Formats: sequence, structure tokens, C-alpha cells
Amino acid sequence: MRKTLSVAAILVAALAISIAPAGAIVNGGVPDDDAHPMVGQLFFYVPDAIDPRFTDPGAFFTCSGTLISSTVVLTAGHCTDGVGLNGEETTSTGGDGGNDIWVNFDEAPSYAGIPLSSAYIPDMNQERYEDRVDWFATQPNWHRGTAMSHPGFNPAAFFLFDIGVVILDEPISMADYGELTSLGTLDSKEAKKALYTPVGYGLNASGPQPQHDQGGDERYKATVKLVNVNGTFGIPDGTSVKFSSNNGQPHTGGTCFGDSGGPIFREGTFEIVAVVSFGISSTCSGSSGGYRIDQADDLVWLTSVLH
Repeated sequence: MRKTLSVAAILVAALAISIAPAGAIVNGGVPDDDAHPMVGQLFFYVPDAIDPRFTDPGAFFTCSGTLISSTVVLTAGHCTDGVGLNGEETTSTGGDGGNDIWVNFDEAPSYAGIPLSSAYIPDMNQERYEDRVDWFATQPNWHRGTAMSHPGFNPAAFFLFDIGVVILDEPISMADYGELTSLGTLDSKEAKKALYTPVGYGLNASGPQPQHDQGGDERYKATVKLVNVNGTFGIPDGTSVKFSSNNGQPHTGGTCFGDSGGPIFREGTFEIVAVVSFGISSTCSGSSGGYRIDQADDLVWLTSVLH
């Protein structure tokens, strides 16, 4: 689920199967403690999205993602689709190519000094966008890039091809990057017995009202167990997988709003088997869904992007 920065509100897709783009790590998750420095927070602007506080369209959101090379950040497709291009909408031309997206790989990205929405409500949304772009230009730890979603991505059914990438304007050198898994990894018997580590910057708790939301904007991790790979929540087989979010050993914690696009690693490795895709509860309880990347079309597309 992607998350708005200013009010931590949920962007919910009204889907017949009652799932929504997912999100921080909840129910037993712990600070990442720099175990996964290649995981970053995405901050982006969608010019034709609605922020109800303003009289004109345009809204900011956050997601999570993983650096899989010096210039490529892997995330969810619903975190890259429709990102603005210098403040202009891209939805009418396919939703790709927007550069109003920034990534920060700090454990707790700093927003000190960012222009606050309260100074622009209700009719200065364009000025808010322009001032924030200027602010980002002065922040060395925020890296701008260009957003692309999987060629099959459709916002009306985001969960079918829910991966995207951000191509950074400048490379970032790290000792380790996230690694793509192999074809069919999650179909093996070993995969069903393994534990997995989702990592992200989302909320640590979510309630029916915004004041019930807790945490966020800090990198957390959890330990989860694979529950189902077969047509999860009625979604066609081969796309989504369901992970537990039980608050008990050996799997503790789960995902929430703002974790969307964050990696789900095979425990103890940097091997990404899925990205956080959706949740089924507004309070981030119960199981959560990941979009598996061990499918042929996804691996072919990601490999082409990397090359």
C-alpha cells in the first residue's frame, strides 16, 4: 500500500475482491538496524491524483523499494504508474516516464525543512509541488529518477503485474544490491518451508482513523511464512502469494501502508522473491499479499531493464 506523507492516509482501490495496494511493518517487526541498506523509501507526486484538502488535483505518496543495481530500484507497479513528468500527468500516455519521484536509502529519511502542506491548503497545490521540487534539489540523500511499470500493468487490476522500477539519474555504489530470484522459486517444496523477510518504511500500526496510525518513515523488517501461492484471494494463479502476519515465533510481524514495493527476501539473504503488493485489512491485520517476481515475464522484463 502506498501512503501519503502528510496525513498517512490510505490510497484504496475499490476492488471487487476487497484488496487494496499495500503498504510499515506491524505486529512484532523490528528496526532494520541497517541490515538492508539497499532498501529505500520512495517519495513521489501524481498530478492527477486527488488530495481532498486541495481544490485542484495533485498528491504525494510514499512507497518502499530495493536497489538491484547502481541505477535500478525495484518496487511495485502501483508505486510507479502515473508519476508526474515535471509536474504534468502521464496517465493519458501510459503512466510511464515520470520523473517526479525521489528515493532515499537512509534508515530514517529526513524530511526536515520540506514545505508543509498546511501552508498551501486549499488552492496553492501547484506552488506546493514547485517548492518541494526545489527542496529536493538541495537534498543530497534524495535521489531523483524515472518511473516505469511492467508493460502489462493495469491500475484497474494492479495485482496482476504489480512491479515497477525507478531508473536513477545518478548511480549509487553499495557493497551489496538486492538479487533477483530464479524462475519458479516459490513453487518448490523448500520455499514452502522457508521463512522470509519483508522490509519497508510503512506504518507500524493502522486504525480506522488517521490519529490511530503509528510510526512510518523508518526502515523496519519482519519475519513471515509463506502461506499460499495458488490463486491467493481469488487472484489468478501465478501472480500473488500470501504471507502470514502472525505475532508469534518463528514468524513475527507483517506489512502495512507505505511498505508497498518493498522487498520480500528469502531469510538470511538478499534474494528477492516478491515485492509487497496489497493488504486485505485497513488495520494491517491478518495476512498480506506479495507480487511474486519468480515468473518468466517478470524476470525477462527486469533483466532487460538491468541491461
